[in-house]
Amino acid sequence: MAALRHAPLARTIQFRALTMACSSTSVETTARVTLPPVKNSKSDTRRVLLGMSEMDLQQVAVELGQEKYRGKQLHHLLYKRKVRELQDFNQVPLAFRNELEEAGWSVGRSPIFKEVTAADGTVKLLIKLEDNRLVETVGIPVDDKGSPRLTACVSSQVGCPLRCSFCATGKGGFSRNLKSHEIVEQVLAIEEIFKRRVTNVVFMGMGEPMLNLKEVLDAHRCLNKDIQIGQRMITISTVGVPNTIRRLASHKLQSTLALSLHAPNQKLRETIVPSAKSYPLDAIMEDCKHYFDETSRRVSFEYTLLAGINDTADHAIELAELLRKWGSGYHVNLIPFNPIEGSEYKRPYRKAIDAFSAALESRKVTVSVRQTRGLDAGAACGQLRNEFQKTPLLADAGVQDSPELEMAVAS
Repeated sequence: MAALRHAPLARTIQFRALTMACSSTSVETTARVTLPPVKNSKSDTRRVLLGMSEMDLQQVAVELGQEKYRGKQLHHLLYKRKVRELQDFNQVPLAFRNELEEAGWSVGRSPIFKEVTAADGTVKLLIKLEDNRLVETVGIPVDDKGSPRLTACVSSQVGCPLRCSFCATGKGGFSRNLKSHEIVEQVLAIEEIFKRRVTNVVFMGMGEPMLNLKEVLDAHRCLNKDIQIGQRMITISTVGVPNTIRRLASHKLQSTLALSLHAPNQKLRETIVPSAKSYPLDAIMEDCKHYFDETSRRVSFEYTLLAGINDTADHAIELAELLRKWGSGYHVNLIPFNPIEGSEYKRPYRKAIDAFSAALESRKVTVSVRQTRGLDAGAACGQLRNEFQKTPLLADAGVQDSPELEMAVAS
């Protein structure tokens, strides 16, 4: 099995059938990928309670001269009561609240800048972070045969550096990675709006999760252990970043991996996903197989259908052959393109979508077609943010020139 090495590297939402990821190669090659630097913000240094475990909160209490049980109270206030400000932690003494503030601690919650509700009940939120950046999260309610679910689609970065050609987020530029608490608070915000628990979380909002893997994993731990969302109810999506799928597999999570594939061959994929040039398709598929072997969790492939580009029956046949080559345990989630302003791409007609799906099914590929949700709420990733943050983030004065990240893929 090939090993991958690279210099340190500092993202469409679906609830029913999400999507999975992959990575690795057996041919020695070196690829250069230009990414903007991760801009530091005030949130890098301030002390935030949100995202901490009960044990960590107990330690905070002890360090301030309190009994350990005060940490359990903090945990309850953060994750059950969802209290936003320290001075509203009425279950703990005022003196303790003051001590926390004097020591530089804050809850770590951000205000909601904009809320848009679609006719189908989907809610998109813009959350205003401490540095005035806007980040999107979406709540999708589903009544599945009498079993109601609420999916939170969360962002992992402010913008995205990978600039997939059909994606509204990429058109808005990239600013920085989110901290783990800024990911966790998106789920709490959705729960507050809907007044019920989130049952599923998908890392399919703004950004590429694998370029922020440490914070994504920290948020995953908190969502699972503290907010108590089962690992199997969490999906981590990626367009593919060399070596990171194997790193994710090493944690042996029971979460779904979703790869944004969008094409059945390397040449076409490079025109849709520019970053694919650094990550050959066979390498991605090998890493997907490795993820399945390590975790026994099905890998799902997101495939955005673009009219006249990648939506023919021949494309479907080629995709089926690609998946067959790399074994079983795969699922394809077809995503009819969600139109965005200024895009040259078009949404396929229903006939073409059905034909593509049928071609896969006839070749024994498990497939589902995403039901479009929140179209009138600008729920395609990045759309709402771009309405309110018109200037591309890369043009902001605080973002410097992009360094090159050199990724070496060695056998």
